[in-house]
Amino acid sequence: MAEKLHFDLVSPEKLLYAAHADMVVVPGVEGDFGVLAGHAPLISIVRTGVIDVKGSEDGADLKIFVRGGLAEVTPAGLTVLAEEAMPFEDLSAADLDQRIRDLEEDVADARDDRAKRHAAEQLDQLRQVRALLN
Repeated sequence: MAEKLHFDLVSPEKLLYAAHADMVVVPGVEGDFGVLAGHAPLISIVRTGVIDVKGSEDGADLKIFVRGGLAEVTPAGLTVLAEEAMPFEDLSAADLDQRIRDLEEDVADARDDRAKRHAAEQLDQLRQVRALLN
């Protein structure tokens, strides 16, 4: 039996999820990356997207929506500190559509290029997540 990766998902309030899995795919700012047991240590900023937990203890795959955060891989496993997280199946199209409209307003109302670029990046990320619901 292959070694499992220990994975913790933490929000600012509490530990949301702790399990062992075959692999966890994290939406990093420089692209998605997969983590297996024994992965080299690293730290990455997490962009808005979906964490994909493959081969969890119960054998099922799990998808988790995250909005920003930090991922750290250590010899002990993977920890994701997420600004916001929820099971992907709990996301509604209506909620995402409202978030997208709010970000479109943020882009239009941005006072400088940096704020506009940041809001536009978040908008693009949410649109990608929204496309997964179709």
